[in-house]
Amino acid sequence: MESSIKNKIEHYCAYQERCHYDVSSKLNKLGVFGDEVDEYVCYLIDKNFLSETRFTEAYVRGKFNNNNWGKIKIARELKSKKISDWNIENALNQISNKDYTEKLKVLCAKQIKSSDKNKFELKNKIIRSLSYKGWEVDLIVVYLNQLIK
Repeated sequence: MESSIKNKIEHYCAYQERCHYDVSSKLNKLGVFGDEVDEYVCYLIDKNFLSETRFTEAYVRGKFNNNNWGKIKIARELKSKKISDWNIENALNQISNKDYTEKLKVLCAKQIKSSDKNKFELKNKIIRSLSYKGWEVDLIVVYLNQLIK
């Protein structure tokens, strides 16, 4: 392994949590391909720079708390990074149902406050907006019906 690439990839992983897919892509950009990529990935795992489980948990927390994403979008984005179903399910289960529903209620209420549309247009707008962010349509409808009479 080349030490300059090793240092770059260590720094890349130390800066923030990364998944195997991101690391492999970065290594490809640095001119590393094939079996060498696997060698670097194994090295990073051995030195605890890289953990798919740790990455998945941090990703889920960040996207839920900071970006207000729902479970559907989080899972879809993680699948695009080739994360295992087990890791995705395990990380999503760390979001409590209470926190999930509370966040959805807050997002619904916030959008209701900031709009002057009639009930029908408002509900459609909120459903489109929140379903785009990965929230389950049936849950959105339940809370909108509670908030909009």
